[in-house]
Amino acid sequence: MTLEEVVHAQGHENVSGEHASTLEVTSDDFLTPAGDCILAIEADRVPADFDAEFVTACQDADATITATIEAGNYTVTVTGTGHPDLSFENDRSHVLRTSDYVDDRTVMVNADAAAGDVDRDLVDALASGSDATLTLAVDPSE
Repeated sequence: MTLEEVVHAQGHENVSGEHASTLEVTSDDFLTPAGDCILAIEADRVPADFDAEFVTACQDADATITATIEAGNYTVTVTGTGHPDLSFENDRSHVLRTSDYVDDRTVMVNADAAAGDVDRDLVDALASGSDATLTLAVDPSE
């Protein structure tokens, strides 16, 4: 049984999608050019809002977590793993990491892509202000 959390956010003119090791969706209502990992802002939900069952499933190091980002007519899927230290306590940002570093913003580690790997058409749609949907999915281990 797959557990999902869905976040709606907004693109912004400063979306560049250039970061090599992280990808972020934030609830902040602004984005400076320095935020090259951020693909969308004004997220309507944050990790602290997620269901406890979803969080527990993501705390399994063997869990596969999938993030699907949709904007315009484009979709990208990033796959990574869970980690026992994922807390989902942050009230601002969702960060997907290609490394195994964990802080309270981390929602996935060992991701197979970062912002810099995202399809440029999707990045362009977000830079044009398209609505974005981030769907995080995890299959709890039996």
